[in-house]
Amino acid sequence: MNRTEALDMVKASITDVVPDADVAALGPDDAFRDALEMDSLDFLSFVELLSGRSGVRIEDEDTTQLSTLSGSADFLIAHTR
Repeated sequence: MNRTEALDMVKASITDVVPDADVAALGPDDAFRDALEMDSLDFLSFVELLSGRSGVRIEDEDTTQLSTLSGSADFLIAHTR
């Protein structure tokens, strides 16, 4: 998986959980959970969608790496090689 594919997957997963989210306005290092006012259930849904789409098992301790677009993409890239 390359960076563009990873970012697209992260953005699609966010949009599925928060349909009115303006992911285009998010910077790569913006904490999207705060910026999009995602509650804990929204974030859990995002993690589950991302895991299902990518085929990467995401453990509870991994979720801290999934707070930004860049961090989420880096995590996916590192775990799909």
